[in-house]
Amino acid sequence: MNKSILTFGMLLAATTLSFSQKQDIEKNFDGAEAIKSFTYLASDELMGRDPARPEMKLAYDYIASYLKKSGAKTVPGANGYFQDIPFRLTSPPKSGSVKIGAKSFTLGKNLLVLDGNSLSGDFALVDVGFGTAEDFAGKDLKGKIAVSNVGAPNRLNPSDLFALGAEKTKRAKEAGAVAIIEKFNVPSVPWQLVSNFLNRTQLTLDQGVASDLTYIWLEDQKNELTGDKLNTASLTIEGKKNSSVDGKNVIAMIEGTDPVLKNEYVLLSAHYDHVGVGTPDAQGDSIYNGARDNAVGTVAVMNAAKYFAKNPPKRSIMIALWTAEEKGLLGSAYFANNPLIPLDKIVYNLNIDNGGYNDTSIITVIGLGRTSADFLIEEAVKEFGVKAVADPSPEQGLYDRSDNVNFARKGIPAPTFSLGFTAFDDEIQKYYHKAGDHVSNFDLDYAQVYWKSYILAAQKIANWSQKPAWKAGDKYEEASKQLYGK
Repeated sequence: MNKSILTFGMLLAATTLSFSQKQDIEKNFDGAEAIKSFTYLASDELMGRDPARPEMKLAYDYIASYLKKSGAKTVPGANGYFQDIPFRLTSPPKSGSVKIGAKSFTLGKNLLVLDGNSLSGDFALVDVGFGTAEDFAGKDLKGKIAVSNVGAPNRLNPSDLFALGAEKTKRAKEAGAVAIIEKFNVPSVPWQLVSNFLNRTQLTLDQGVASDLTYIWLEDQKNELTGDKLNTASLTIEGKKNSSVDGKNVIAMIEGTDPVLKNEYVLLSAHYDHVGVGTPDAQGDSIYNGARDNAVGTVAVMNAAKYFAKNPPKRSIMIALWTAEEKGLLGSAYFANNPLIPLDKIVYNLNIDNGGYNDTSIITVIGLGRTSADFLIEEAVKEFGVKAVADPSPEQGLYDRSDNVNFARKGIPAPTFSLGFTAFDDEIQKYYHKAGDHVSNFDLDYAQVYWKSYILAAQKIANWSQKPAWKAGDKYEEASKQLYGK
């Protein structure tokens, strides 16, 4: 047979199959139902989907009911359609002061109490370096306060600071300390920014008994708290309040059809929480409804679950709606560290997060150009009349600020499928974390293009004969080799 004829025939067959897939998605997609879900999740009734508020139960029950009705199955090890997460709600104390030598620290100025109980008295200090297991080894900490530098060398981004802080707190508790003080000396992060963000009620992962340990940050940008200055401290921390909160990731799965590929999973995810109730805007609206961030993404994943439950691809599909993204990527981090299926079975994570949009002719894919499956996303969105573009605002660090990064760090290829934006401009800022982020000012025709193109992108990846991989040289390539054994 003529080679050019054969090539043309193969191309025609592939084009026909792709067109058929698009038509099938169009035929099975219930736009009115999707908009109904979108409207409910971003309604005032849910009070901004704050994980610490009781209305959050309305959101996760609604999503779980939808997944069950759609035919998606529960995941072994889950609590029905939920992965339960023990959260801790901790509020700043009413007052706080610490004195070390001649240096005084005051709550909200150069002192933060991140967790633990009220504590007053004079205590001996023990320097534990960066708070590693080796730093703690052999130190007498009973009834004393451990003092550590914040973070660790080459691990000074915000997520590392909190993760390492939790590890240090646990070590200090096990060693019999009454508190741990971390010296905040990160030149690249302004203390005032940290103080404004953390000196308020915080939702954190409950670390068990270690959460009872008083956990303090002191501003020490000039590295003054060293040597003989670290002898004793006088503390007065009063009025600290803590409570438990039940967190829920909403989880489901659809088994693939291929006898071999069904053992691999494509993880489809989005966070369903938002920021709750805040300062009223000029119209007096104080409910931050989060239509763009991220009810629209939640609806995309819900509808993907519905479609794949009736039209399963070759690979299996894991559905995940994360809680507490806005509190520090907590829900996805919990799953990544407590997976319900082995992480090396997850070959790709097509995540969704959004701040807003300013161009309805495109889909912005944060991380486009970094994985071998990118061309499939580009093909899928093109079939719905839009173009996939890469992150136009790399200075914002968006890739490492969303749930996908918790899986990328483990080695799983994980881009984020976002609404179209060409810059983090005034049009984005107009709605981003604002009370005005409503369904009523959302382009619903564009929403449907977005939802359907996401499903087609997921389908192409789940049916692809090749296993997705990071592009050579990517910073997460080495983690991927460790995860998948390559």
